Amino acid sequence: MSKAFEGLVSALAAKELQAEELSFHCRKEELIFETTATVEPLQGMIGQNRAVTALSFGLNTKNSGYNIFVSGMVGTGRMTYARQVVEELALKQQIPSDWCYVNNFEDAGRPVAVSLPAGTGALFCQKIKELIENLRNDVSKAFSSEDYERERTEIMKAFQENRSQMLQTFVENSEEYSVLSKWSPTGFMMVPLIGGKPVSEEEFQKLKEEEKSRIKANLEAVHNLAIEVIRQVQNLEKGVREKIHGLDSRVAMFAVGHLIDEMQEEYRDNAEITRYLEAIREDVVKNINDFKRSASGEEEQFAALFKKSAQEVMRERYSVNLLVDNHACKGAPVVIETNPNYYNLCGRVEYSSRMGAVSTDFTMIKPGAFHLANGGYLIVNALDVLMNPGVWESMKRTLKTKKLTIESLGEQYGLIAMASLKPEAIPVELKVIMLGSTAIYHLMYQYDEDFRKLFKIHADFDADVENNDENIHKMAAFISASVKKEKLKDFTRDAVGRVIEHTSRLSGSQKKFTARFNQVVEILCEADSWAALEGTNVVDLCHVEKAIEEKRLRANKYEDRIHEMFKEGVYLIDTQGQEVGQINGLAVMGIGEYAFGKPSRITANTYLGQDGVVNIERETKMSGATHSKGVLILGGYLGHKYAQHRPLSLTASLTFEQLYEGVDGDSASSAELYAILSSLSELPLRQDIAVTGSVNQKGEIQPIGGVTEKIEGFYEVCKIKGLTGKQGVMIPWQNVRDLALNGEIVRSVAAGLFHVYPIVTVDEGIALLTGVAAGEADADGNYPAGTVHGMVEAKLKRYHDACVKEKEAGGVREGDKKLKKH
Repeated sequence: MSKAFEGLVSALAAKELQAEELSFHCRKEELIFETTATVEPLQGMIGQNRAVTALSFGLNTKNSGYNIFVSGMVGTGRMTYARQVVEELALKQQIPSDWCYVNNFEDAGRPVAVSLPAGTGALFCQKIKELIENLRNDVSKAFSSEDYERERTEIMKAFQENRSQMLQTFVENSEEYSVLSKWSPTGFMMVPLIGGKPVSEEEFQKLKEEEKSRIKANLEAVHNLAIEVIRQVQNLEKGVREKIHGLDSRVAMFAVGHLIDEMQEEYRDNAEITRYLEAIREDVVKNINDFKRSASGEEEQFAALFKKSAQEVMRERYSVNLLVDNHACKGAPVVIETNPNYYNLCGRVEYSSRMGAVSTDFTMIKPGAFHLANGGYLIVNALDVLMNPGVWESMKRTLKTKKLTIESLGEQYGLIAMASLKPEAIPVELKVIMLGSTAIYHLMYQYDEDFRKLFKIHADFDADVENNDENIHKMAAFISASVKKEKLKDFTRDAVGRVIEHTSRLSGSQKKFTARFNQVVEILCEADSWAALEGTNVVDLCHVEKAIEEKRLRANKYEDRIHEMFKEGVYLIDTQGQEVGQINGLAVMGIGEYAFGKPSRITANTYLGQDGVVNIERETKMSGATHSKGVLILGGYLGHKYAQHRPLSLTASLTFEQLYEGVDGDSASSAELYAILSSLSELPLRQDIAVTGSVNQKGEIQPIGGVTEKIEGFYEVCKIKGLTGKQGVMIPWQNVRDLALNGEIVRSVAAGLFHVYPIVTVDEGIALLTGVAAGEADADGNYPAGTVHGMVEAKLKRYHDACVKEKEAGGVREGDKKLKKH
């Protein structure tokens, strides 16, 4: 190594990151406890001020349309926090009314909805049940009384006497016409008399015509008398029925009236109940025979006819269907519907089958989540709502009209046409909290105008929270709360500190903690399991380390396979020495929840031509749009640097060697540029330094993602090939705060076995890789000889001159051809 090279490396080494800069380290002195047993469990959220403020405002706003959409990644605690704050707020609010469905005696197909004060619905149902039972008993007693029997007997006796008198008078009158009249259940029969004796049909035929005519005339006269008598008897029977009905109504009203009057007085402030009780009074009187049937011993005959007893019919007719019972609520209801299909949300009308016939009535109306959450809060998952047919439309309709109608989904879509109930719509006043991803929120906001009007509050939970002292203590409190909730062993201070450090790694930044708390709880539970296997009473640092490592080992099968291929030489890569036009780039591969880094050899060849930078992956359609953009930016950089005085006469081919699955992203664009500059300057690049970072047209290095995984991936390959103490990685300077390297790499950096260099510009990077200064342009835009840019410029000038000579030579040859032809 030349002295100039050593001096340049020494100067750049001042920028090398120190071990303490490679990951977040939780200072144990900030955790003033020995174990989580003495740590107060967390109350509330860690960070998420924006989402917490939005949620609080939405819950406390009573205006129409201020329902809430809570978005964020799964595991950020959005459901837990939303449920917690909603339940706390609901406890301070008034308990909503109970709701019942009762029979509509005028139209049984349209049951009537009745509201009652909170918690009184069950009592009302019991009172109606007792009322009907008392009505049966009192009606039975009233119609079994001596007064009723005597009055009814008198009416019937008078009827029988009048009827007998009419019939007797008719018989006497018919005898005057020499006709014998006989009454039967089907009518009456007339027989002519001669000499007081009945005349048979044979005897009648033997009579003279004059006698026959006389007898026929008498029979006709008696027949007319009979018709008149029958009419009089029918009127008499009608009068009797009216008298008996009047008697029954009077007795029934006497038996029923005081019971219903008492209930009407009790519920005098509820107009719906008083109207219903009055309807019961009228219906009982109208259908008094049902009560009399039960009292008169006709029960078995009725049951055989209708397949139900009279008591069952009365119970169904006058019972109350308690749809919503809020007696157990301690505030406004909070309903979490985990399966929001149409019927679970809007309610249903059930059916029963008797003797092959399907039937229903108002007692078979069942509530949905909207009914149960009325006056309170309903929490649902957006994806479930959208995936279930008819649910989103019914939700919008309910929120817009503030009325809930129970309908059949089949009827709405025209699938089933059958007679069913149409219950009266119930007014609803509730707030819906819908949980979903940010993508779902923006899709619904963009394509559904109603969504914008109905869900005006968006509470967006971040996947990360700030890393500060307050949140460190809150994270410790969260760990304590999780330990108590999951009934785990207490964690020591060191174990808590390691978990907090791991949350920083999960966030991908030293300045953040992950807000996906389900991943943190997984580590807590697994560390507890490892502690239990060791038989310890507390979870210590070693158990947390074990849990993190074992979780990684369960998912890194493909990473191991790739490392085996590097070890066996299947994947070609150099981690020592120098090569022209060759560099080690870094990429991230992901399998499910696990991501790991994989170094790849990038090569560049440059030669005389006019095609510019040729991306082989793009030509073979293996390059993504972002990677292709990054390669095109290289052409802009080269033109800006070297084509201010002359056009570029260059063709440069770039490729990722041994890449067969395609590539995307621009994080390798700086590495590709270094390879091109090396090929043009003919300066070899260090193979012990891998490169990541994108570049813009001005030569500035830009940040990339997955920097931790990329460094760890190259370090593992260097271990396989053998650590020399020279190896390292160049990263964008902006990504320094994103580093969360594992303990082994941190220790290797501290020992000088591995190096991490933050780079600001291409000039810094190419100088470190080649050991030659990049060079600054003079006032005329020329670069000094002996610098990287000077060598590149000299090569491009030779390319240009060669092209000019070729064109001139081609012009001479074309002129010679024309002279010879002429």
